[in-house]
Amino acid sequence: MKVSANLGFLWADRPLPEAIRAAKAAGFDAVECHWPYDVPAAEVKAALDQTGLTMLGLNTRRGDVAGGENGLSALPGREAEARAAIDEAMAYARAIGTPNIHVMAGFASGSAAHQTFVANLRYACDQAAPQGITILIEPLNRYDAPGYFLSTTDQATRILSEVARPNLKLMFDCYHVQLMEGDLTHRLQALMPQIGHIQFASVPDRGSPDHGEVNYPHIFQTIESLGWKSPVGAEYKPQGQTDETLDWLKRLKL
Repeated sequence: MKVSANLGFLWADRPLPEAIRAAKAAGFDAVECHWPYDVPAAEVKAALDQTGLTMLGLNTRRGDVAGGENGLSALPGREAEARAAIDEAMAYARAIGTPNIHVMAGFASGSAAHQTFVANLRYACDQAAPQGITILIEPLNRYDAPGYFLSTTDQATRILSEVARPNLKLMFDCYHVQLMEGDLTHRLQALMPQIGHIQFASVPDRGSPDHGEVNYPHIFQTIESLGWKSPVGAEYKPQGQTDETLDWLKRLKL
């Protein structure tokens, strides 16, 4: 099992290039992040080149964070901003060799939001395809992100079908899916052909995967049995210093 460190949460107290080096030292096989845009892409690329790690994914900007926004692409009337954020993410991904971009929907509901999201996703996919980049959409749970447009895998698969682009995939975050739907084993089995990336954290506290209600040794075995070859993303909130929470990784690597 290969594992990616999500640097939005792990080593979040360090500058991004230092966090990349820390992930390499800890034994991770790749890294991923949330919003790297305050760090020059050249600095991130240098750290990736030094460590030999790939930055697997990054997110489009959330919008007005102070105003509570969490994505733009499902917000009617904000198409220009949403597509500017997609273009920005695309340029950054190209500069550092990132193969996946998570296009964030934002807080919205209704048919207009749906149509806006579909149109923006088609734009993103069409821009990304010549670059060999995959666009990801991720359902977020209603406890952490109440009112987020995309909340279930059923909704996500309907959108995948409607957008109808081969480089649009599902980000299957075990933490979010367990909170909203449960039945992780069967959902992974059913959805694997549509999954572009997998993430995990304990449930319900979003800590390291060595406690809580999800039996991650079984989930990891399921993922491997389904032929998944890419790193899975450790997107959890460390309780204390990141390095003190990595016993699970050492056991997984044995």
